[in-house]
Amino acid sequence: MTISKFLPSEYTQALTSKSVSYASPSNIALIKYWGKQSVQIPKNPSVSFTLNTCKTTTTLHYEKRETFEDDFEVKVVLDGKHKPGFEAKIHQFFSRIVTYLPFVKDYTFVIDTSNSFPHSSGIASSASGLSAIALCLMDMEREMQPSIDDQYFIQKASFIARLGSGSGCRSLEGPLVVWGEHQDIKGSSDLFGISYPYEVHENFEDYQDAILLVDQGEKQVSSTVGHNLMHNHPFAPSRFDQANENILKLIEILKSGDLDAFVHLVESEALTLHAMMLTSTPYFILMKPNTLKIIDEIWEFRRETSIPVCFTLDAGANVHVLFPKKYKEEVQEFIKSTLSSYCQDKRYIFDNVGIGAIKL
Repeated sequence: MTISKFLPSEYTQALTSKSVSYASPSNIALIKYWGKQSVQIPKNPSVSFTLNTCKTTTTLHYEKRETFEDDFEVKVVLDGKHKPGFEAKIHQFFSRIVTYLPFVKDYTFVIDTSNSFPHSSGIASSASGLSAIALCLMDMEREMQPSIDDQYFIQKASFIARLGSGSGCRSLEGPLVVWGEHQDIKGSSDLFGISYPYEVHENFEDYQDAILLVDQGEKQVSSTVGHNLMHNHPFAPSRFDQANENILKLIEILKSGDLDAFVHLVESEALTLHAMMLTSTPYFILMKPNTLKIIDEIWEFRRETSIPVCFTLDAGANVHVLFPKKYKEEVQEFIKSTLSSYCQDKRYIFDNVGIGAIKL
């Protein structure tokens, strides 16, 4: 499939509405991607759980511009406060998508948005935020071109979201999403995410994710900088091969319901992601001391109880604790009584796997 599929046809209807709203969740990768080629194309495929509680709610207000100008007119409001610092990123995003959504230059936009979790703290706020904006824009396009069907709508929305945030293309659907072409996953693409197309054992239904907020501040290293460090990284080729092999392992794990194998694979993927940063030039340590203490506590709890709880990490210090729903009571009590002491202000979020974005 080529990007020409997403070039618009002539719009046949005029816009009658003045705003549109979507709620789009964050996601947590089980198989990580780290490294990009060209514009927002992953060096290796990834598979993620879509979350439910951790989400961005966005209302896009728009009015026709009275005079045509070459730039874009966008105002960003986050949690009720004007955030000019975010507008440069939206301008860059619009410059990437204007070929596919040419009407973005014809309107004045106000993006009124809020997160249910701390911004820029490693819970993929850009993924949920950019995917919500992409859905709002696609809703505008479908009003102007009513022939757009649901499959094209979600594919193009994912394609558009990817141009703003790579992992954003994995936030539109759920509970499992694949992004990146893999020869053994039918329909997979570097251009957009797809719902995981194969059998999933009941062990993974309504999987739980508790996010432990070890550090609620800005990330030490932006995702863009981190991905760029994979260029000429001495271990990059091996890592990309490993990710592709782990996709095959995950397919079998999801089918069989092997929770022990799931634990091993997910934790290995998380530590490998951080190993890439530890061994890059320049190098970074993204984990905090309390991140390591939480990992040790999880390992000890798992040894003592035989409960298949595991951790994963994004490119930051916060810890995602993954576990089957049947162990929800025991693991949540463990988090409250033990792991919360390692969190900033004892803050954590209990979440679970969700079905994707919704129109409000």
